[in-house]
Amino acid sequence: MIAYLLRRLVWGAVTILGVLLFLFWLFVLYAQPEDVARRALGEKAPPEAIAQWLVNHGYDRPAVWNPEAPLDTRLFDHLSRMLRFDFGASDADDAPIAARLRSGIGPTLGVTLPLFAIGLPLSLALALGVAFFRDTYIDRLGVVVCVLAMSVSILLYILGGQFLLGKLLRWFPISGFDPDPGLALRFLALPVFVGVLAGLGSDVRFFRTVFLEETGRDYVRTARAKGAGDARVMLRHVLPNAMIPVLSAVSLTIPFLFTGSLLLESFFGIPGLGSITVEAIQNNDFATLRVMVYLGALLFIAVQVATDVAYTWVDPRVRLE
Repeated sequence: MIAYLLRRLVWGAVTILGVLLFLFWLFVLYAQPEDVARRALGEKAPPEAIAQWLVNHGYDRPAVWNPEAPLDTRLFDHLSRMLRFDFGASDADDAPIAARLRSGIGPTLGVTLPLFAIGLPLSLALALGVAFFRDTYIDRLGVVVCVLAMSVSILLYILGGQFLLGKLLRWFPISGFDPDPGLALRFLALPVFVGVLAGLGSDVRFFRTVFLEETGRDYVRTARAKGAGDARVMLRHVLPNAMIPVLSAVSLTIPFLFTGSLLLESFFGIPGLGSITVEAIQNNDFATLRVMVYLGALLFIAVQVATDVAYTWVDPRVRLE
């Protein structure tokens, strides 16, 4: 397993290098520094202010090659800063990006962790219930409801939740955030509820398919032949043996626990990492955008390696070679 993990880490490092080079091409070479400066300072900014802004942000140096000082290039500065997690300042307002990330991780985790902790067990329980009543009207009704729920855009869930629960019933604030622990729960309850509701359709339908596939295995027929009831078969046999596809689905959502939900945070006014990303897009803040993409790539690779290790825990038949 050690050799396998080393290979995965090497390929992960190569992937990260490729992501960094792509970000350099996209945000440093393709985007003209003068255009970035004008977006930050305004179209009517004088040439002297633009030149000074380019110097302050390091855009005045050669892009790839500097014959006088080979390391004094934008490419080397980009790679060294990202690998050292020295993210520098924002292109929009010169605010330190690292400080902005530290202030946004709390609100983001306040939304995504409850959403994950509630949504995953609820989806698994509902999928098990639907699969338990397979080939009945409950199963067919559950599939229809799941398909309908999947067909509705998350924007409709957000707007409907704000209108019904926030404006009409006044159970929760429509938007906003307060860092005080006593008030934060009131602001986070509605986005968490909407996020869980919006993801139930697709998750339940996928997990139902996985569970139904497992019910046709030989070990399930053997358990039934020994007299095990349907509930015991589903909980003690089907659920544990279906954990590999469940882990694969979960691994795709974990990076977003730390990078935030763009739509939920934007529409509910939560100052998390998702809102920071949306603001960076709106303000053409390329420095912040490349940091967010870089962190997302790191999280994705780390989660994929951890998922491979978790496969061996949930299924002893899996060997990492």
